Amino acid sequence: MNRGQSFLLFLIGAVSLVTLLIILPFIEYVIASAILAYVLFPFHRRLSRRLRKPLSPRLGNMTSAMVILLGSIVAVILPLAYISLVFVRDLASIAAGDTGVDLPAIEARIAAITGEEFQIDELLTTAGDLLLNALFGGLGGVFTSALRASLGLALALFLVYYTLLDGPAFLRWLRSTIPLPPTVIDGLIEKVNATTRGVVIGHISVAVLQALIAGLGLWAVGLPNVVFWTFVMAVLALLPLIGAFLVWGPASAYLVLVDQVTAGILLALYGLVVVSLFDNYARPIVIDQSAHLNPAIILLGVFGGIYSIGFTGLFVGPIVIGVLAATLETFREDYDAI
Repeated sequence: MNRGQSFLLFLIGAVSLVTLLIILPFIEYVIASAILAYVLFPFHRRLSRRLRKPLSPRLGNMTSAMVILLGSIVAVILPLAYISLVFVRDLASIAAGDTGVDLPAIEARIAAITGEEFQIDELLTTAGDLLLNALFGGLGGVFTSALRASLGLALALFLVYYTLLDGPAFLRWLRSTIPLPPTVIDGLIEKVNATTRGVVIGHISVAVLQALIAGLGLWAVGLPNVVFWTFVMAVLALLPLIGAFLVWGPASAYLVLVDQVTAGILLALYGLVVVSLFDNYARPIVIDQSAHLNPAIILLGVFGGIYSIGFTGLFVGPIVIGVLAATLETFREDYDAI
């Protein structure tokens, strides 16, 4: 390596570091926009093919990207923004001690059965406060997070639009720029694609759908803070078999303890028959086995991602670990013998 190449590599590293520092405040939105564009691109490709005939190829491509973007705002962004707002409100209420649950009745029933007194309200308040601090840096950070989320969302929408437009061109540039043989690049892209599809469409989708189904049961029996507990179940549902049960199981027991026996039994039956069967049958059908990721790795990525970058870490964390696994697998297959 001569002096010119060494200087050029140093310059690339320095500029890359500065670029990372510039986009770091919005890195989760950049990654989230890439994931959303990845999910939407098949729909964009089909629609743009139909619009190219009455319109020009470029105009058809732009129109398709705009239609897909507007559709995603209505179908994904607005509901997600509303759910996030309700989640923050419920989390702040729990951290302030307003759980909406008849805690004295539960404490009295437990004391009558065990002879011991438990302060459940203090436990829930502490847990809510810890979660609020972990996600937003405390109650005072909620407004700052909301402002930052608004700017990040606007940035993400622009990124999704232009990624849909120029995504194929970017991939072609990437193939020509990466200093690897074309066969190795193709294999790596195929593994990353399979891993991303398995995580997003498989593990995450099943967990979110299972949480929504379980949350519907919580709402039907009249439990408070349904959105908050549905979000918790979406994270826990990544644990096979027992995930969402950690919420709807104690919720059933709570209803029985406060003398709502019929509602508690119905919720338990709903969880066992509907929620559990959905997990047992949907997970093997929907999950793409080519992802080759252990559920424990998925769970680690989810919790680590949420703790590191916030809500979008629910999707980003497992994908990053999956990409690492795909890269290591490519190295083992193509360069291990060198």
